[in-house]
Amino acid sequence: EYLEMDVGELLNYKPAKEPKRGLDDDEEAADTRPRKRLQHSAGGRVSRFAPVRDDPDFTPRVALEPADAPEPDAGVDILDDTNLKKLILNFEKRVLKNQELRIKYPDLPEKFMDSEVELNDILQEMHIVATQPELYPILVELNAVQSILGLLAHENTDISIAVVDLLQELTDVDSLHESQEGADMLIDALIDGQIVAQLVQNLERLDETVKEEAEGVHNTLAIVENLAEFRPELSIQAAQQGLLAWILKRLKAKMPFDANKLYCSEILSILLQNHEENKKLLGEIDGIDTLLQQLSYFKRHDPNSSDETEMMENLFGALCSSLMCAPNRERFLKGEGLQLMNLMLREKKMSRSGALKVLDFATCNVEGTDNCNKFVDILGLRTIFPLFMQTPRKYKKKGASPEEHEEHVCSVISSMLKNCKTTQRQRLLNKFTENDHEKVDRLMELHFKYLEKVHAIDNIIEREKEGHLSGRQESGEDSLRPLAVAWPQESRVKIRHQRCVFR
Repeated sequence: EYLEMDVGELLNYKPAKEPKRGLDDDEEAADTRPRKRLQHSAGGRVSRFAPVRDDPDFTPRVALEPADAPEPDAGVDILDDTNLKKLILNFEKRVLKNQELRIKYPDLPEKFMDSEVELNDILQEMHIVATQPELYPILVELNAVQSILGLLAHENTDISIAVVDLLQELTDVDSLHESQEGADMLIDALIDGQIVAQLVQNLERLDETVKEEAEGVHNTLAIVENLAEFRPELSIQAAQQGLLAWILKRLKAKMPFDANKLYCSEILSILLQNHEENKKLLGEIDGIDTLLQQLSYFKRHDPNSSDETEMMENLFGALCSSLMCAPNRERFLKGEGLQLMNLMLREKKMSRSGALKVLDFATCNVEGTDNCNKFVDILGLRTIFPLFMQTPRKYKKKGASPEEHEEHVCSVISSMLKNCKTTQRQRLLNKFTENDHEKVDRLMELHFKYLEKVHAIDNIIEREKEGHLSGRQESGEDSLRPLAVAWPQESRVKIRHQRCVFR
């Protein structure tokens, strides 16, 4: 019977199945995305139709004559392809009507304000489509996706924000996985419409001091995350279309820490993960300096909250990822990244664990030769060897372990032994002769500690005959390997324990 509904019945239809998240329900959003909950103070919203929308007595109007708006049929509770086509048709009509009125009365907002309210209302009604991802192909076939994307450039940011919220719901990963065909068609259409480039252009004009626009920024980042999770290769296109540059700009902005800054750090980590092109691009647009500047705050200050701690860890992770690109090692060196990491290690703040990991990435392999020599020149040996001699008992960083600390310290020393030139290398070797060869004793202690762990897991492997590779790594093989390298055959160190044989 619902197939015989007219347009009025459809537009007044109120389904029992609600969209995944309401436009203004911050508490519900917090339940579904707890880590990315917005924490903005309530602020006034200035827009062309906000006075109408904010009126508590206001009831959203529909672009219909009273005679054409009968009561909806309570028995209709499913959105099918026919009803969706009617909804899209009405959407297109409202888009066209608003465009015509804006062109006809560009200087008379009161003439087109009602049409803008109606356009905003229909965008909210279209959230129901996100609950039926199998209908996404109809959106694509009727070119509704391109019409939706076109509204991202609407003169009224209220409309563009409503579009962003709709796109965030449509691209929700849970919805995309419900219908592979629908998801593929939707994402292909979004890519064809240059979605990231249009989102970035919209981001540039949003004012985050206004709560609704800050939410628009947050939802924009959520769209990128959704797309990157469903199609990881889209991260490269997103970075090239300006998103990476915008994120760096947002991180540098002199604004109080908030949920959007945290989200930016998360998206940055996603863009850099396993994408060599993005790591290279980051270096070319001075991203290494930006990361070092943002991390420098934590040299003498601990994060003020768990969210800020997470952001700091994301920035350290992004820096480590970027250092896997060889040209960025030189940028890190010129940007005095070694000096910053050295100071962080000495200050003993929460940033120490991240700094040690970054130092490991900066010095490893032959690409780390210059950093190894420079670290010795800036008296880094005075910093690294106390960490080698004694593993901190307690870590402030959640999830860190003594084993991780020992692995990174030993890896740094191993890299310096392999990469340092003659003068710096001799200074390094001399460290092992100090205080009656105490560092040699410590080296042996760590070696046998992890050798015993590896042997123990080998015995388990012999019994179980499966999972041996991951088991050896978890037991400490990664820590044992650099320890063996750190025992240089050509060293002139006089070893007091002559009968100890290192494998």
